[in-house]
Amino acid sequence: MDNEAIGKKIANLRKQKGLSQRELAEKAQMTNSAISSIENGKVSPSVSSLQKIVNVFSLSLSEFFTFEQDREEKIKVVIPENELVEIGNEAVSMKLVSNGTTERKMGFLIEEYSPHSSTGASEICHEGEEAGTVLEGEIELEYNGEVYLIRQGESYLIDTTIAHKFSNKTDRVCRIISAHTPATF
Repeated sequence: MDNEAIGKKIANLRKQKGLSQRELAEKAQMTNSAISSIENGKVSPSVSSLQKIVNVFSLSLSEFFTFEQDREEKIKVVIPENELVEIGNEAVSMKLVSNGTTERKMGFLIEEYSPHSSTGASEICHEGEEAGTVLEGEIELEYNGEVYLIRQGESYLIDTTIAHKFSNKTDRVCRIISAHTPATF
């Protein structure tokens, strides 16, 4: 989903809830100009900013990206690469492996962090647990007041109700696979 499509979807949700941009900004603890820029497709929201916005609508990130997705009669078992649902942005790609069903108990992401990128200015906090493995490069995890460097081949397991943030502070791409519960975050 590109910036323009994300912006339109946010604007539609905001209008359905009868909120002005200013009211949405206040509820999401963001600036009015940030909401306006996102809705107009001028900027790509960070993962943490997008999470703040969708929380106002009582949606998780995965629900935001999949709730209007067409449902097929038969649930897919194999999901082609071009059907993975992008829930990140240009700097941090987060491809959700989803067959469109809401019955999943676990979420699974294929993540790619561009050099010098992060999940956003603020930390993320959501219900559940998350485990991941760094496939390439290294990632810095800010978690529970400490900073951890996770290198290629190393894994992490965290309680996601504790605020956390991922940052790639290197000049190389970092690739991670991760799973989280519940399936929505």
